[in-house]
Amino acid sequence: MEVLQKLVITILLLPCVSSSLQEEKSIGNDTISNNSIHQMSHKLLSEITVHAFLLWASMGFLMPVGILLIRMSNTEECGRRLRIIFYAHAISQTIALLLATAGAVLSIKNFNNSFSNHHQKIGVALYGIIWLQALLGILRPRRGSRGRSLWFFAHWVLGTAVSLLGILNIYTGLQAYHEKTSRSISLWTILLTIEISFIVFLYLLQDKWVYMQKQGVIFGNEPRRPHDKEIARRDKPKELTMTETC
Repeated sequence: MEVLQKLVITILLLPCVSSSLQEEKSIGNDTISNNSIHQMSHKLLSEITVHAFLLWASMGFLMPVGILLIRMSNTEECGRRLRIIFYAHAISQTIALLLATAGAVLSIKNFNNSFSNHHQKIGVALYGIIWLQALLGILRPRRGSRGRSLWFFAHWVLGTAVSLLGILNIYTGLQAYHEKTSRSISLWTILLTIEISFIVFLYLLQDKWVYMQKQGVIFGNEPRRPHDKEIARRDKPKELTMTETC
């Protein structure tokens, strides 16, 4: 009888013991998986940071600076200064193209490109437009040739589109980063807005700079109107010479 009671108790307690063992095993597996997820997220975070820096340097800095440089050539005639401006523009845009390509390769290789958000969709369009713009820049016709006007218009449209979409995609990238990591992006958004505002100010100032110089308001070169006494003194010798000749 005692043997039968022990057997019954063992049968009743066996599921509890096995369930506790399974719970311990699952807890151990969860701990291992959480550690691996933490390691993967740290690696992914560093890759996202590199991707963001590459695209900011390309779209948010070098592209707008290249536009400001080439606009300086509007006031220059053919000469050494014009060549320096042109080569500075070409070098800045080439570096921007290489950085954007590196950012694209990093994104395709390491990120989950499901194209479920605006950042990824705009990014794909940008990668195509920026290479088309570079090809168009290489195939530019000579000044005064027949297709120069059409080429200039296309180059201007593509360059403007790349800059505007690039800056917009930096903001959408910051938002996507916030949604993935729940980290604050307020400081980066403010700094980016200040930088873009300063670039826009310089862009608008370039249109008025020559006009302001012609008006004589730069560096205190405003022309001074002569007074009536000065006009009288200046005209008096003329009157004397006229009377003498008569």
